[in-house]
Amino acid sequence: MMDRERINALGDELYNALRSGQTVSPLTDREGDIQIEDAYHISLRVLDRRVEGDGETIVGKKIGVTSKPVQEMLGVFQPDFGFLMDTMEYPNGSDIPIAGHLIAPMAEGEIAFRLKKDLVGPGVTEADVLDATETVIPCFEIVDSRIADWKIKIQDTVADNASCGVYVLSETEVDPRDVDLPNLHMKIYKNGEFQSEGLGSAVQGNPLTAVAWLANTLGEFGIPFKAGEVILSGSLAPLIPVVAGDEMSLEVAGVGGCSCRFV
Repeated sequence: MMDRERINALGDELYNALRSGQTVSPLTDREGDIQIEDAYHISLRVLDRRVEGDGETIVGKKIGVTSKPVQEMLGVFQPDFGFLMDTMEYPNGSDIPIAGHLIAPMAEGEIAFRLKKDLVGPGVTEADVLDATETVIPCFEIVDSRIADWKIKIQDTVADNASCGVYVLSETEVDPRDVDLPNLHMKIYKNGEFQSEGLGSAVQGNPLTAVAWLANTLGEFGIPFKAGEVILSGSLAPLIPVVAGDEMSLEVAGVGGCSCRFV
């Protein structure tokens, strides 16, 4: 494992990039033997700076790079994972500023899970996730990367808090027992024009499977899911780059929609 001094230095570099809106060169280009566990500890250094130094609060977790279109787009072929902070959530229909806040944002249409019970891995099953979920919610995650030009490998994105930017939750929340999660059909629009579509099954066959995987993966690091947290389960369709002036919207058949504008 990488020594603590190097972990802290790389974490501080990524934290400063987050705060300044700048990018850094890929860690995997500089640290030839960096492991996913090293990357996770780098992300925890950034997290500590945000919580202890800036007063931010953890409100959930996210899994990313779960669907084939996203994996092929980014060249990363296994899921990443990170933390959601209170400063990252925007209400449905919000204006989201880019300048000074985001670097190279891309929009993902997802299904979010709001938990009513704690989940602690390993050993969490899809049935456990369903039992612990209060509602599922149509969601946009706006991913962003502090790694220059999105030149990422799995270690880069895990170190960079799973390329988190911000996220937008619909005002519509439904009981997951009332919907067929693998067959939820999402359509995504940019500036009123159809862009892409996807099913819940794009996410590891079932969003429940993705959330169980994340609970178990974080459980190995001693990180629980907590009641009240929001869990983002991964993109159902390819990522869509956005710039100031763009408006994104999505609709999940039989569930509801979500939208945001970039300024």
